[in-house]
Amino acid sequence: MVTGLPETVTAALFDMDGVLTSTAALHQRAWKQVFDAWLAEREGPGYRPFDEHDYLAHVDGRPRPDGVREFLRSRGVTLPEGQPSDGPHAQTVHGLGNAKNAVLLALIEREGVQAYPGSLDYVAAVRERGLRIAVVTSSANAPAVLDAAHLTDAVDVRVDGRTIAEQGLRGKPAPDSFLAAARALAVEPAHAAVFEDAISGVRAGHDGGFGYVVGVDRVRDGEHARALRAAGADVVVTDLSELGARR
Repeated sequence: MVTGLPETVTAALFDMDGVLTSTAALHQRAWKQVFDAWLAEREGPGYRPFDEHDYLAHVDGRPRPDGVREFLRSRGVTLPEGQPSDGPHAQTVHGLGNAKNAVLLALIEREGVQAYPGSLDYVAAVRERGLRIAVVTSSANAPAVLDAAHLTDAVDVRVDGRTIAEQGLRGKPAPDSFLAAARALAVEPAHAAVFEDAISGVRAGHDGGFGYVVGVDRVRDGEHARALRAAGADVVVTDLSELGARR
């Protein structure tokens, strides 16, 4: 299997949820459960539910607190920040984020984690070509997800939600997390490829000056692919296996 990447690329930086694993769907379900319950309590039975557009536009790819802020801003609401230790019932940004994480972990426990077969084959092909590999994700649950998907041993560097918090990095769409991964791999951004399914992540790869940005369109409604291209994707595929056909 060939990789479809420019010869100048020596490292591959993968988002996790939606690119390597199918957990993006679980994230969306967890956010919907939490936000719909919060909206119903706040606005009553006539509330407008959280939907796929809300997820893609305001939450997807961002660290949890950023996702909460962006979605609430879209509804004209501001909550106190609170503390990272806030319980899931706290009416704060961190409280809602922690409520979502609790729901997500329950979903993962009940339904498990699946890696996309095309992604597993592609990662193997990238490693065979000699490229170094990083996973760059806003998720704080990355170690458990990568272990469950049998991907841990394939990854040279991991930059995740905990790294972002510990190092004070800006979350996607800022390029900070991808740039941190490139530094850890000792590779210039121009010689690294970014693989992202989120609009915010593609924008981060583009704005970070990375040599090649691959948008992964799991939505397949036409609109999302256009949004990925507009955000700066050099190519958009529906599965990483499609890259193997590119010369």
